[in-house]
Amino acid sequence: MRKRLLLVLLTFSVLAVAGFAAPLLRATAAERTQQLVLARTADLDRFAALADHAFSTGDTTQLIAEAGRYTELYGEPLVVVDANRAPVVETGGMRAAEVAESIDKALRNELAGPVPWLRPWSGGELVRYRPVGDGMRVTGAIVLRASVQHATQDIAGRWALIAAGALSALAVCGLLALVLGRWILRPLAELRAGVRAVGAGSRRSRVPEDAGPPELRELAVSFNRMSEAVADAEEQQRRLVADASHQLRNPMAALRLRVDALERRITPEGTQNYRSTLDEVDRLESLLDRLLDLATADREPAESAVEPCEVDIVVADRIEAWRSAAEAAGIRLAEARLDPAEADLPADDLAQVLDILLDNAIKYAGQGATVSVTCEVGPGSCALTVSDTGPGLSGKEISLAARRFWRAGRHRGSRGSGLGLAIADRLVTARDGSLRIEPAQPHGLSVRLELPSREDA
Repeated sequence: MRKRLLLVLLTFSVLAVAGFAAPLLRATAAERTQQLVLARTADLDRFAALADHAFSTGDTTQLIAEAGRYTELYGEPLVVVDANRAPVVETGGMRAAEVAESIDKALRNELAGPVPWLRPWSGGELVRYRPVGDGMRVTGAIVLRASVQHATQDIAGRWALIAAGALSALAVCGLLALVLGRWILRPLAELRAGVRAVGAGSRRSRVPEDAGPPELRELAVSFNRMSEAVADAEEQQRRLVADASHQLRNPMAALRLRVDALERRITPEGTQNYRSTLDEVDRLESLLDRLLDLATADREPAESAVEPCEVDIVVADRIEAWRSAAEAAGIRLAEARLDPAEADLPADDLAQVLDILLDNAIKYAGQGATVSVTCEVGPGSCALTVSDTGPGLSGKEISLAARRFWRAGRHRGSRGSGLGLAIADRLVTARDGSLRIEPAQPHGLSVRLELPSREDA
């Protein structure tokens, strides 16, 4: 948008300056041309009067002397002939035979026509002629060949001044266009950045309210109010989930105690129902724990600096913690060989994310599968991948896997709440990281974490 706005403003500026400069250039050239023509016409009138007096008296001394001094002073040749085309005066090396056509026109009492206006690159000479005598009788003719060099030099100087003024005006217009574009587009850019931040999950994103035109200022105020309202709504939702899950813990604990107290009174016929009830209580407790974890993960991270965690140490610790569970499920948990790396993520959050990923892999990969953890360290980032060789998920299921409470159809009967990957994704993205789920080759599932790392790691 900035380029288009500047292009429109600069195009308008160029057209406006050209609209003023072009007529001014033409007027300047026409004026200087007219000055040259009028000056030479006045000279011809003067010599016509001298020639008429000389022809009437027969004394051409003054005419010849004046013509010689004129040519000597201005360097412009002059020819005067009588009615019989006999040369009376020839100065500057110009002969009557050279300008015979102009002499014929003058003797026919024709006046010289208009002169096209000169330009800085015009060359050659200007030939002007005039009949001698009154309007009824022509007694001779005068032909003057004038140089246009001085006139074209004057025109070039004036055009240079006009061009300099036009360029200065264009520079001023360009500067005004840049200032105007910045004044209008900077608030728009900040609004766009604010909208993108809100879309990316940033809470209470604000934009300056005192920049740009009044309409954009009003829009910025409305955006800030909207951002506050969205943040308040999300905070209320988070608090509701956190408070509800927290408040349900006490009734759930009481229910657990009462169900456990009934164990000694269950008859053999009711043992199956009792076990199903215990499983449901376990599932509800797990769901409440996950909801509380999700509410905690949704809390906006503090602005203070994060103590970086040693990725290799955290990964080795969590692999060791899940090794017995993997062996019990018939899963091979591969040894991870990791280079030392630091990530801008709290160690507790990274441990929680790894627990979720390893739990899912061990739970759903199936007996005989292999679960592995790899780490790739790059400039400014650390890529951590947890993959398995299980059946994996289809393309459509992968696109839904990180949604809250979503579970694959074939896994609906197993334990779990469907919140694990949603919690992991929120913990990672809250620290400017990313979580991506991909199919593993030749089969299985791979979860890749892109974590921001320290440059000196």
